[in-house]
Amino acid sequence: MTDDTDSTEPQGGLPVVRLRPKANARAVRHGFPWVYADELVIDRRTKALAAGSLAVLQDAERGDLGVVTVNPASKIVARMLDPDAGARIDRDWLASRLRRSLALRERLFDGPFYRLVHAEADGLPGVIIDRFGDAAVIQPNAAWADRLLPELAAALTEVTGVTRIVMNGSGRARGLEGLDDRTEVIAGEIGAPIEVPMNGALYLADLTGGQKTGLFYDQRPNHAFTQRLSRGARVLDVFSHVGGFALAALAGGADQATCVDGSAAALALAEGGARAMGAGDRLTTRRGDAFATMEELAAEGQRFDVVICDPPAFAPSKPALEAGLRAYERVARLAAPLVAPGGYLVLCSCSHAADLTAFRSASARGIGRGGRRMQLIHTGFAGPDHPILPQLAETGYLKALFFRLDG
Repeated sequence: MTDDTDSTEPQGGLPVVRLRPKANARAVRHGFPWVYADELVIDRRTKALAAGSLAVLQDAERGDLGVVTVNPASKIVARMLDPDAGARIDRDWLASRLRRSLALRERLFDGPFYRLVHAEADGLPGVIIDRFGDAAVIQPNAAWADRLLPELAAALTEVTGVTRIVMNGSGRARGLEGLDDRTEVIAGEIGAPIEVPMNGALYLADLTGGQKTGLFYDQRPNHAFTQRLSRGARVLDVFSHVGGFALAALAGGADQATCVDGSAAALALAEGGARAMGAGDRLTTRRGDAFATMEELAAEGQRFDVVICDPPAFAPSKPALEAGLRAYERVARLAAPLVAPGGYLVLCSCSHAADLTAFRSASARGIGRGGRRMQLIHTGFAGPDHPILPQLAETGYLKALFFRLDG
């Protein structure tokens, strides 16, 4: 439904967009960063705004709410950038946000390997930046960031000193914004995969051809907890990508680890990481569909002291929730019989649509259907370089459940 009246005349150089009378302006004032399409007056001028345009958001009762970016083609029609309606969104503004993000990471980590920007939680809606030493990967998943990518890259170099930058424009989020799918090097040169030290392990990150930004920093604390369980253990890492849990387990003293993934390229990077850290003889890989491979391992009578399953997001949206929970239950059902008595099963979900309670219930059902009794000994989340905006549940997407299995 649209309103055919025109928006308020431009103010301070920016057009003005208005919330509908029944929209929850209080939520926006209290930090909720999004305005949905049915909450905004969509008049002729608003519809004519190019995706990623800047505007001043107003509430009919109390006036200006701040500067927003507008995308008339998106369900999230406006994203809050700055509660100061007079803010100038330019390279200096971007650099200020990046300095704030960098200050937190430099306090948390000894080396420059971390998620530098976690979208709305770091005040840069839709923007992901992962840092790999003197290189960085930017995911501009919102139209405004795509439009301001040159300024964002310049500010990133100014603030951090990185000399090599990759723009990764792949993924579901960009499609929802009406953006194209492309990946390109926009500064410097990227050759071989980059070595990334983390939790005593050494990973190889392919910044141009790997999945997402090339490495999943979010699992860092869960890798560390897994190390505690893996001393002297035989470990199975299913949906392993570049060996996130397996290499951490080997660094923590595991006797042997096996990676299962469908990507030959990812498994090759896992093998390269193991060799680089002097553990190549303790890592094996098995390429194939994860579900089918778990069934094959069970049929072979294989048992492991620690089994980790870190699948892709099975429930990336609310419409996919029911099917996604069934998939998580199936993962748990197939993985549980592979765990030796008294061993440990780690189940992960990166689906923001599946909250912790729903994921935990699906996992417990699957373990029970797999014929095992369980203790939940630990619940893990993303590391502090993936801060959560309390008003936005989507920023707290990662869950990791650590079970001890008997029977």
